[in-house]
Amino acid sequence: MSAATTAPAAARVTLQPVPDARLRFTGLLRSEWIKLTTLRSTVWAYAILIALQIGMGVLLVLTQTGEMSAAAGSDAAAAAQAAVQVSTLGILFNQLVISVLGVLVITGEYGTGQIRSSLTAVPKRLPVLWAKALVFSVTSFVVGLVAVFASYAVTWPMLQANGVESDLGDVEVWGHLVGAAGYLALIGLVAFFLGALLRHTAGGIAAAVGLLLVVPSVISFISADWASVLADWLPGSVGQTLFFGGGVFEPWQAVLVMLGWIALFAVPAAVLMRRRDA
Repeated sequence: MSAATTAPAAARVTLQPVPDARLRFTGLLRSEWIKLTTLRSTVWAYAILIALQIGMGVLLVLTQTGEMSAAAGSDAAAAAQAAVQVSTLGILFNQLVISVLGVLVITGEYGTGQIRSSLTAVPKRLPVLWAKALVFSVTSFVVGLVAVFASYAVTWPMLQANGVESDLGDVEVWGHLVGAAGYLALIGLVAFFLGALLRHTAGGIAAAVGLLLVVPSVISFISADWASVLADWLPGSVGQTLFFGGGVFEPWQAVLVMLGWIALFAVPAAVLMRRRDA
């Protein structure tokens, strides 16, 4: 005689295996995107950036049309240079706007205490820093590209009416326009990692603006060969190679120098982020 057997009871719902809930880098990117786009400071900064880019181009055309027409004449290269200068003039002011925003993106989290929640969710810490830098730089590049090409679109008919005709298909035109947007993203990253290093909004903004405005002014008063060489390597001088052209570097060399400036602040910022309390 054998004992009666019964079928095993079905596992309860609470015992079912749960899906893998590990936080991936794509999730971090989405999180940083939400943080960046829901801040009013971000919206205002990018709106000001676009308005300045278009406004400075229009102002330059309205005030210097005669000089541009005389310089361009029938020379296609001079006309292309004039169109580039008009479309990218606003970068000289917008590099300050994007630097302030770059500092705010990281120091704002320290000021509000949000960084503690971010680092609790990501104990390894550095993925938060890289995700934030990547989202900010890509967004700044896209917004900068829209602003520069919008400035070109607005000023092109004004220049054409005065005999200064340019072709957007010319690499001397679109190459410098893309270079201008790239410079905004790169200088924004320099300011971002300065903010990550200092963790203080006022200090980070002062350091970023000082690097762009004060240091070149101080160096210009020094009449020495080393001062001239150092001035050529500053971010503001290197960046003008990307959108105005000229300078002592080729465009690819200018990009490498800008990446060097980013690394100069990113490496100590990453090391300190691992070691310091939030």
